[in-house]
Amino acid sequence: MAEATKRVRRVNLPIRGMTCAACVSHVRGALEKVPGVSSVQVNLATERAAVQYIPDLATWDDFRAAVANAGYAVAGTAGGGLAEEEQERLAKTEEIRALGRKTIFAAGIAVLLFLGSFGGFPWVDGLMDRAFYPFLLWMLATPVQFWAGSMFYSSGFGSLRHGTANMHTLVAMGTSVAYGYSVAITLIAEFRPSLVDVEGFGAEVFFDTAALIIAFILLGRFLEARARGRTSESIRRLMDLRPSTARVMRDGGEEEVPVDRVSLGDVLVVRPGEKLPVDGTVLQGYSSVDESMLTGESIPVEKTAGSPVYAATINTTGSFRFEATKVGADTALAQIIKLVEDAQGSKAPIQRLADVVASYFVPTVMAVAAGAFIVWLFLGPTPALTYALMVMVAVLIIACPCALGLATPTAIMVGTGRGAERGVFFRDAEALERAHKVDVVMLDKTGTLTSGQPSVTDIAAVPGGDEDRLLQVAASVESGSEHPLGKAIVTEAQGRSIPLLEATGFEAMPGLGVSAHLDGQRVAVGNMALMESLGVGAQEHQAHGVALAESGKTPMYVAVDDHMLGIIGVADTLKPVSAQVVSQLRSMGLQVVMVTGDNRPTAEAVAAQAGVDQ
Repeated sequence: MAEATKRVRRVNLPIRGMTCAACVSHVRGALEKVPGVSSVQVNLATERAAVQYIPDLATWDDFRAAVANAGYAVAGTAGGGLAEEEQERLAKTEEIRALGRKTIFAAGIAVLLFLGSFGGFPWVDGLMDRAFYPFLLWMLATPVQFWAGSMFYSSGFGSLRHGTANMHTLVAMGTSVAYGYSVAITLIAEFRPSLVDVEGFGAEVFFDTAALIIAFILLGRFLEARARGRTSESIRRLMDLRPSTARVMRDGGEEEVPVDRVSLGDVLVVRPGEKLPVDGTVLQGYSSVDESMLTGESIPVEKTAGSPVYAATINTTGSFRFEATKVGADTALAQIIKLVEDAQGSKAPIQRLADVVASYFVPTVMAVAAGAFIVWLFLGPTPALTYALMVMVAVLIIACPCALGLATPTAIMVGTGRGAERGVFFRDAEALERAHKVDVVMLDKTGTLTSGQPSVTDIAAVPGGDEDRLLQVAASVESGSEHPLGKAIVTEAQGRSIPLLEATGFEAMPGLGVSAHLDGQRVAVGNMALMESLGVGAQEHQAHGVALAESGKTPMYVAVDDHMLGIIGVADTLKPVSAQVVSQLRSMGLQVVMVTGDNRPTAEAVAAQAGVDQ
């Protein structure tokens, strides 16, 4: 058993049919009874159940059967991939649209019923006797009750068949009582009028009450569904970072296949500008890869044979082949998505209390409604039955525990989702709840304190040289480059309205820089190693370059033929608001610490500008 415990896995099951906190309790109870399941967390806002289980003892089919026996459904399959996720997204979109259509229809008819119940329909007075008004109201209310309100019947009474009750049970019971009573009164008034106002019956019908209740509850469900859709956008945006296809080497040629069909050990080809479909290791080729979506670093990372690469990062320059080492749910991006899903699906301590209360709430409400009916039936004014039924309807409808089950998980979903959009990840809901007790804030440098995009900070021409000429020459050569450092130089020249010259023979030298010809002269822009390889005497300028590097900048040496023109410093500059934010955090009594993988001089230079002292 100890060996089996080591193989515990976790799966997120998309659950369909949950409407309130009582449903959460029912689904959790059903899954906990499956042999091999060690823990279950069900989240109403995300409509998912996180299950930890032993694969040798429990399977996806076991979970599906257990949930179905409880009156709900598991969407998707165990091997569901991108196509299935897209289908689930489309299904939810259609669900929101269907709710919208039913809400508009129910609201429109409910308004007519409300007006007809009080003042009648003057425009039909000449077409029918007013004695038939109740039948007209009945005809209008029926499609609202059984079409627009069909979800309440299928879910509410369906749960009763499984020995449970939920929010929809209360709505279905309340509206059915109002609708059924109104039908009975309409028929009695027509065929047994002597019973009206006798034996506790009143002549008033409540078709409008049933329709208005359904319209309002549908409106709430529609707004709730839209809110769920918006708050899950953070995960969808992360998912959208993944490409849908991959170029795989098979049978000596390239074959484009869905990313779900990529297997461990497959050799893939990536060209400039493409996103990597899976994690892997470079086998052949050289390129620079933009990994900012993972690390926040704006400058692409050079990749050669043996270098690790990650799914959803962007290949910027060359082409290369790599071997798939992690696919599907094992990729770095998938782990980030799982982190957000786990946080959104986890329960804060206060939510656990709400779930306990809600699990007893529906049966308690039903008991209170029945008690209220009995009391008003015997002690209420005449017509007693009418008053008793309306009191019961009021208790059933007003006590629907929607907010009790949704408020906390929706708040968690919004908080973790908005955080993920801004690069802030919460381990779980408890961490979010305890965030107000934070006394130390640790900030990453690149992309958090800094802008995340390099820009020109220094232009130093050789003695007697011209800065604009230096920038013009460097930008003209770099105009053929896709490297962010080169783009920063071009952007600076364009910002100064400096015209670019026509460059020919452009050549990118990985790890060194670039070169091209301007007016028959060879111009090189790159690091000191490039200058040395070309025989350019740049040693006397090296001290300046070292000083730039120590202050967190990248020195770009510019040479024409065999002599230097100067050095351009490029860096990821501090955001305009960073110093202000750090100051505000410190004024709140928080200790601010900067975290970075850069060298100490660079880190200290940025920290000093931001006002961080540690």
